[in-house]
Amino acid sequence: MNLRDFLGQLEQDGKLIRITKEVSTEYEIANVMNTLGEQPVIFDNVKDSDYPVFGGITSSRDIIADGLGTTKEGLLLKLVGALRDPVEPAMVDKANAPCQEVVVHNPDLSRVPFLMHLEGDGGKYATATCSIIKDPETGRNMSYHRLMFSGGNKFMARLIPKRQTRTTYDKIEGNLEMAVCIGNSVPVMVAASLGPAPGNDELAIANALGKTDLVKCVTKDLEVPAGSEIVLEGRLTRDVDKEGPFVDLTETRDFERQEPIFIVDCITHRKDAMYQALLAGRKEHKLLMGMPKEPTIYDEVSKVCECKNVVVTMGGGSWLHGIVQIVKKGPDDGKKAIEAAFLGHKSMKHVIVVEDDVDIYDPIALEWALATRFQADKDAMIMPDQPGSSLDPSGDHSGKKTMITRVGLDATIPAGIDPAKYEKVKYKDVNIDDYRG
Repeated sequence: MNLRDFLGQLEQDGKLIRITKEVSTEYEIANVMNTLGEQPVIFDNVKDSDYPVFGGITSSRDIIADGLGTTKEGLLLKLVGALRDPVEPAMVDKANAPCQEVVVHNPDLSRVPFLMHLEGDGGKYATATCSIIKDPETGRNMSYHRLMFSGGNKFMARLIPKRQTRTTYDKIEGNLEMAVCIGNSVPVMVAASLGPAPGNDELAIANALGKTDLVKCVTKDLEVPAGSEIVLEGRLTRDVDKEGPFVDLTETRDFERQEPIFIVDCITHRKDAMYQALLAGRKEHKLLMGMPKEPTIYDEVSKVCECKNVVVTMGGGSWLHGIVQIVKKGPDDGKKAIEAAFLGHKSMKHVIVVEDDVDIYDPIALEWALATRFQADKDAMIMPDQPGSSLDPSGDHSGKKTMITRVGLDATIPAGIDPAKYEKVKYKDVNIDDYRG
């Protein structure tokens, strides 16, 4: 579903809030979004801005599923299918590309409502930024890069080492063309977060998730989703400047770095464009970081046993903790699943494996499985001195690579014991109307 239709459907269903009171980009919008629990919202009246602001369209699995035409339970296989069978997008001309209804060269972006999120941030940030580049060897790539606004047409772009944009930037000479799309459909947002192997086109994955036509940029040799609200056409230069500090995925503050300067040469947008905001360290950020790792975990676990579902949990910062649900057929399937899960997401720190009678979306059900089916001396796998994520503040950061201890918990029913012993007794539901006078 395209963005405008999806926003309209959310509002019609009473799932979107519209704020008409004037609001400021200086902390106020971010605080309102957070207070609303990141429920989908549109701010119609933004102080000193030419654009309304919206956010919250990927703030829960149910909302993401609605945007992809599936259910929460069907999300994993929807993503797996798009990764395995991407669909080349159609190209359209400018007349059929809403994102190019207005074209401004050498723009002053001071009236675009980039947000100040939290006290202590290095500056105003653009965060819902689907950024597109082309690598001379592996082709088109779309991913997220936070941008700290520096005034006029200048940003500092956070390029994470070993991610495709940084890899391409480091190996070429001169500037790297980049188009930043702000205000995108759920298929585009999810595809930009997936991070498949180099050579896999995220825009083709987006098109497999939902129809995503492309248009050629006005000033760059790049293609962008024709339905985007705003597109910043620019270049990553060889000059660097201070970026940060800013809040990271684990809700701790990321430190200040020297990062490449991104210069915007042209902005294109809809005549009635809306700006998209996304809160750093909160639900949308976490889901778009963690959920894309679920298909890779699923694929690895499926090589060793029957995998039913995977969740990378919010409590683990949507990065460090995973739950794997399997159909246990052999006595060692739980431990095999643990080993495979860590191959599927190498930054993961803790994983719990459960069987298909346990609701992996219910923390109480997961705790019950640990309480009734797990003994640490037999069912825990402890792996010290493992390379881990720099996002883990408790890791050992003294070397070039963060080192952690990984732990896997096999909370499946122990082999050789009557499964009936581990079944949860359930009461029956009755029709209460039968008992009313």
